[in-house]
Parts: sequence; structure tokens; C-alpha cells
Amino acid sequence: MSGTDANAQDEVIRFLQSGAAFSAAGLVHHVQTHCAHVFLGADLALKIKRAVRYDYLDQSTPDRRHALLERELALNKPTAPMIYRDLVPVTRNADGRLELNGTGAPVEWALRMHRFAADCEMTAVAASGRLTDPVAEALGRVVHRFHATCPVSIEQGDALIRDILDELDRVLTPLDRLVGGGLVDAFLDRSRQHLSALAPMLRERSGSGHVKRAHGDLHLRNLLLISGQPVLFDALEFDERLATCDVLYDLSFLLMDLCHRGLSRQANLAMTAYLLAAKGAEDRGLIALPLFMSVRAAIRAMVLLQTDHATGQTGASSIEATQYLSQAVSHLAQSRPVLVAVGGMSGTGKTVLARELAADLGPCPGAVHLRTDTERKEGASDVDYSPDARAAIYDHMFMRAANLLAAGNTVILDGTFLNESQRVAAETLAKRADVGFCGLWLSAPQSILVRRVTLRHGDASDADATVVAAQAAMPEAKRQDWLEIDASGSQQKSRDAAIAALSTAFGAAGSGTVASQPL
Repeated sequence: MSGTDANAQDEVIRFLQSGAAFSAAGLVHHVQTHCAHVFLGADLALKIKRAVRYDYLDQSTPDRRHALLERELALNKPTAPMIYRDLVPVTRNADGRLELNGTGAPVEWALRMHRFAADCEMTAVAASGRLTDPVAEALGRVVHRFHATCPVSIEQGDALIRDILDELDRVLTPLDRLVGGGLVDAFLDRSRQHLSALAPMLRERSGSGHVKRAHGDLHLRNLLLISGQPVLFDALEFDERLATCDVLYDLSFLLMDLCHRGLSRQANLAMTAYLLAAKGAEDRGLIALPLFMSVRAAIRAMVLLQTDHATGQTGASSIEATQYLSQAVSHLAQSRPVLVAVGGMSGTGKTVLARELAADLGPCPGAVHLRTDTERKEGASDVDYSPDARAAIYDHMFMRAANLLAAGNTVILDGTFLNESQRVAAETLAKRADVGFCGLWLSAPQSILVRRVTLRHGDASDADATVVAAQAAMPEAKRQDWLEIDASGSQQKSRDAAIAALSTAFGAAGSGTVASQPL
């Protein structure tokens, strides 16, 4: 970056910070990042690219900065039209003064945006406890809907990850002394072992359209909550190859960030919602999710250490960087999957219990929760409850479960399982996959079940009092080896009983599953 260009941008910064570029009077708040300057007025935000050149980014000339802002606008306006407006020049008048969008020659370009409230930022939403179950599920659906619009790339997924690991090696190895504990070496060794094993599958996913020009920087700071709906913004614009990736690698940044913040339930719900929206198309690819999340965590550590080094604050972020690297290593730890089935009549609380168990059954983001009611409604526009249709839904759920178990994921099946053939099929599935199995059977008096199904609203299940009565009249009893849970009391009571049952079942199997699947 030339000294002349730096001085010219300093003048622009003073101009924008003065408030002269804003129509509404008031204090202008100046926010700086390593790549940009953002100026916040009363209802308007102006963003310019910082005049810098890094190893991975060149913003050293006005033309380069203009091009990057154009790309940023093109990428983000489709997903966040309520924020992104247009590009405007900062011009110099004949008298030498600067003006926004004047008639003189441009000296800098600014991205003009509508200002959003700070409490719309997803980090603020999470910190305030507003990242509720519906919001977490909406995150998964919105990200999947975005990925469906992304252009497919011919880049090879394994090569993309290999290049990232090489860059992490180059940057992190000299900085290992700042984190210690051999974490850098442990991460690099384990991640490369995983990549070597997964390379054929990643290349196969590339060939079948799972590698796309995606968001590239999909963590909580680049998400908003506006009118109750998640909004993606600030996609990575400066490097097309870095933003080109397997869609699950794109999703993994969000899941890793949620796990890092201790929001395992939200991570689990977002993942399950994404997979449901994908209708099983991403289930097999989940075998790569631990590697993807690990790499994302290591990248966060690298950025922290690089920023400290660039600003002369060496070691300032070493504690958080160490946490990220520890997380990166832990994502690559081996974990044995299990299959859990939760059955019982409508109103026994199967879905509530399955959700409570899913986030804590296995390493974050936990087990994949498959539910017959949501599989039915996601799979067809006309909901059919005929015997043949019910059988088809269970068959579809079992197929998804087989793929997920083969990918190393614990699965929770959630359905009534009132037919013996369905219960036998679940147990047979576990045997074929060579994983531990536990069937939980929830029961409660019919009067309680009728009251519960009558009171619930907005649920995927359409069961009512008539359905409960028909279920109660069915002749087939549960299999004796499914563990019965008294579901007539509180949700917490059912959860405690289920956890005890799972610990007993898997502990007795001697497989070490309980140790690797925190409950």
C-alpha cells in the first residue's frame, strides 16, 4: 500500500466520520475491522474497504476496493435486500472538498446500507437468550434454502480442504508457542488423517453437485434476526476459491460457532432442520462434518493469532485461540454411534424427549433426530395416513438412519412404533449397522394423552383424541425388551428416566458408548 493512497483514505475517513455524508444529523459511530471501516449514522451505514494488502487479500488501490465492494453488494443483496442498497462514490468537488455521490471525480467508493439495530445481530440474539428452538430450526432451513440457490462448482472438495490445511500449517506452526500443549501438531496430524480417509467421498460429492460458491464466512456475526427470521449477510467476497466449498463445510462454521458458545441444543436443532430440508441428500456426507468443524475452529484460532501479531498485541488472544484449537482436536476424536428409538402413543411426549436427548447424545452437535411426523410432511404435499403410507414413511426414516449411522452419527428415531414390524425393523437396523440399540417406550393413561393432544398447537403431528382412541384399541403390545418410561409426569421426570435407561443399556453392552456419548 502506497503512502499516498493511505493519506488519501485518511481524508475520506475524516470526511465520513464528520457526518457530512449523512442526511440525518447526529453522532457517527466509526467501527473498524481488519478489512473495513464502517460509519454508522442514525438510519444509514456507509462501508469502505480498508487500504491494506495481506497475504490473502489486496485492497491497496481504489479500483481494487471498488471491485470488492461491487462483489460484496452482488453477493449479499439477494439474501439481505432490507440492508444492502447500492454503491456510491466519495467525490472531490472543484473547490477540493469531498462529497458523497457528487459530480466530481471519485476518490473512494462506499457501500450504502440501511442500518440495523445492534440487537438484531445473531451474536446479541444468542447472548440475550433469544436464540430459541424455532429460531435455531429456522437457521438450518434458511441456510439450506440459500445453498439451494448457490452455483455449483467443479472444484474438488478434497483439494480445497488440503489447501486450507497447508495454509493452517504454514501460519499456525510458527505460532504454536502461543498456545502450547502440542495442539497445533495434534490438529494437523489428525485432520490430515481424516482427509486422507475422506478424500474419495469428498471427490464424489464434488461430482454430484455438493461443492458450490457458498457464503464462505457463515458464523453468528454474519447472521441477523429480522422480523423473527434469520438473514445471511457479509458473505466472503475477496477470494472466490475460499468461498467455494462443500455445502456442509459452509454449514459447519455455524455449527462450530454454536458449539463454541455452549449452544449445543441450538446447533443440534439447526443441523437436524438442515438435514430434514435436504430430504436425506446430505446424510451420507455428514461423515465429513467432524473434519469440517475442526478446520473451521482452527481457522478461528489462526485469525485470532494473526490479528494479534499484525497489531503488535502478541499473545492477547492466546487463551481463546487455545480454546479453539482444543475444540478443533476434540471434533476429530473417535465416537461410536448408537441407535435410540422412542416409541409410544400420541401425546406421550416422544418428540420433546427426543429433542432433549439429541443435543447431549454424542459430541456437539449431537445426534440426528428423525421424526415420522416431520418426515411425512417434508416428503409430500398431500399428507397420507393410510397403512401403506405409514409404512413408507418408516421405511424412509430407516433408510436415512442407516445412512447416518454409516456416516458415524448417533440417531434418535421418533415415532409411535405401534406395529411390531416397525419395532423389529429398528432393532434389525442397529444389528446390521453393528451399533448399540436402545428402545424406549413411553406410556401414560389415555385421559392424559387426550388432554395433551387437544391442547397442543402448531405441531407437525395431527393426532387428536380420535387418533389416541384408535391407537389404544390396537392389539399389538410393545416388545418386552424396550425399556418402559412413565410419561405421565413432568418432562424432566421422563428425561431423567430416559437418561438412566440409556446409561444402563449402553453401559451393560460394554461398548464404551456412554463414555463417548455424554448424557
